[in-house]
Amino acid sequence: MPWQRPDGRKSNQLRPISFELDYIKFATSSVLTKFGETKVLCTVTIRPGVPKFLADTAQGWLTAEYRMLPGATPERQQREFMKLSGRTQEIQRLIGRSLRSALDMNLLGERTIIVDADVLQADAGTRIASITGGFVAVANAMSKLISQGELERSPILHQVAAVSVGLLEEEPYLDLNYTEDVVAETDFNVVMNDKPALVEVQGTAETGSFSRAQLNKILDLAEVGIKELFIAQSKAIS
Repeated sequence: MPWQRPDGRKSNQLRPISFELDYIKFATSSVLTKFGETKVLCTVTIRPGVPKFLADTAQGWLTAEYRMLPGATPERQQREFMKLSGRTQEIQRLIGRSLRSALDMNLLGERTIIVDADVLQADAGTRIASITGGFVAVANAMSKLISQGELERSPILHQVAAVSVGLLEEEPYLDLNYTEDVVAETDFNVVMNDKPALVEVQGTAETGSFSRAQLNKILDLAEVGIKELFIAQSKAIS
């Protein structure tokens, strides 16, 4: 029997997606990103200078930090201070890698972009919301630098977005919420650019295994969802 989605969505249907730009006042750029009930505040700060390994190269850098607020889940999360959990470190590295792939660092100059992704409410897919909303925040920040005369042209090479796909009852379903995520037999996070080309694929069989044919279906469905996210990003940025 096919899986019945708790919110009534079709297997190839995203949750309602929205981007609210300039959500807070003081960051160079900020975007409140919503994937259904998952809400992530993505902020961008730009600072002069780069890490030591890039000094005097005329190249820029982008780094990301990810945190989940204590009230983001039904049971209060402990704040992470000096010692970050392995999960937090893995997610913020993923966000950084994904967003760096969208930029020409030579055009950025010796500046560092810091992307902060703070999860206000978690209903699965926090990393995909962080990447997708983070790109909108970075693009908005680059537009501001151009309008201020700080950059001659945008260093953005590609749009980047991410989505989750899971196997439920042996079939792929797009953009899982928490109820689906906890019971999925296989869970994938897929990051793509607008070529379209894959930037990163994270996939695990939670129970059993998955076939090559199922993997192809998962990637095909991810591409369908990410193309829709590109349209939503473009509308928000414009």
